[in-house]
Amino acid sequence: MSRSARSCRAARHVALLLLLLPLIPPVIAQVIPRASAETLGDAIAAAYETNPQLAAARARQEALAETPEQERALARPTLSVEGNGGYDRQGYGKAASLTANLALPIWTGGRVSSALRAANGDVAAGEQGLRDSEAAILQGVVSAYAALLYNQQAVEVARVGIQRLDMQVSETRARYDLGQATRTDVAQLEAQRATVVANLADAEGALATAEATYRAAVGHDAGTLVADVPTPAALPASRDEARRAAEDANPALLQQRLAVDASAARVDRARAEGAPSVDLGGSLGRGERWADGRLDDFENAASVGITLRVPLLTGGLVASRVRQAEANTRAERFLADAAERDAMRGADTAWAALTAAGARLRANTEGLAAADLALKGVRAEYAFGLRSTVDILVADQSLRAAQLAVALAKSDVLVAEAGLLRAVGKLGRTAYE
Repeated sequence: MSRSARSCRAARHVALLLLLLPLIPPVIAQVIPRASAETLGDAIAAAYETNPQLAAARARQEALAETPEQERALARPTLSVEGNGGYDRQGYGKAASLTANLALPIWTGGRVSSALRAANGDVAAGEQGLRDSEAAILQGVVSAYAALLYNQQAVEVARVGIQRLDMQVSETRARYDLGQATRTDVAQLEAQRATVVANLADAEGALATAEATYRAAVGHDAGTLVADVPTPAALPASRDEARRAAEDANPALLQQRLAVDASAARVDRARAEGAPSVDLGGSLGRGERWADGRLDDFENAASVGITLRVPLLTGGLVASRVRQAEANTRAERFLADAAERDAMRGADTAWAALTAAGARLRANTEGLAAADLALKGVRAEYAFGLRSTVDILVADQSLRAAQLAVALAKSDVLVAEAGLLRAVGKLGRTAYE
């Protein structure tokens, strides 16, 4: 067989190999079974159960929930026992007494009821604050998941790119041996491969950082993540719907509104300090004395009565506390107006971010399809001498850039969805189930 015939035959084999290259990864994926991967819902559930910051927020809310019970106790009866004993040298000898005291508030002038309303308002506001803390932590989990997913895909893109360039280098060297390529062609491909190897090192470093962030947010090491995350059903369909949902359910806004109610109750509590109060009290006592070798009983003592307290002059203390409480209430109302503006701004910003991320994802997906088709075409044409090595390098680089752009856009969509869910008060444990 002549040298030219062998060259033509080798060229046909190379062309067939290049045409089959795109089919190799799907075939391998079908042969090798996939390990179980972690979903975003799994990550959120793990963080919800184990995150220490979230556990601390729940514990603080439990402590705050005890304040209404403490305020109720001020209107309930109290019973105490007092005892004493002693000795004197004036002939009385040793003596001891025991007294039981009972007190029952009959009328508190509104002190207890207003304090109870304020405490209940604080608890309700704290519950909304806990919701906001949960949403903030879960938003961090989604961000960590998205960042880790992107970095895992970036590493995979670099590895596949190196494998693709290795095969291209081998094929070009074979063509060089046959006199169909130059040493420059081989050097260009080797330089491109070295660049991708450096990209892989950077991607692996970023992946290690993302894994550490994920471990801190979720509570365990990350494995393979599920790339396709379904769109949460609770996402609003329009900006106007997002604004309405934020006004009705944004936890930070609801917390501040409830803080206004609690502050108004404290104004009543301060006014009640100038109102009269009535208590029912009673006591029962018994005493014993030891003298001259015998035990003598004192007369038993018992008393019951009603105590009326009417503040007549407080030196301006009550009036000052009322003015202070009213000023604090005005401040809380201003903060509620500011919280409403922040909630609307958050909804608008989150909606705009999600819209932009979705548009980038659609555009980059179309670009990826075009880049993949272009690389396949350039490879096939290169096998028949219709394209140069530079054309392959440009097409290969464009494909990797398109793959990374799609991965980044998907990550941005996840982060934007979580931001919008938090803005409208829907980012909770079941948001991604």
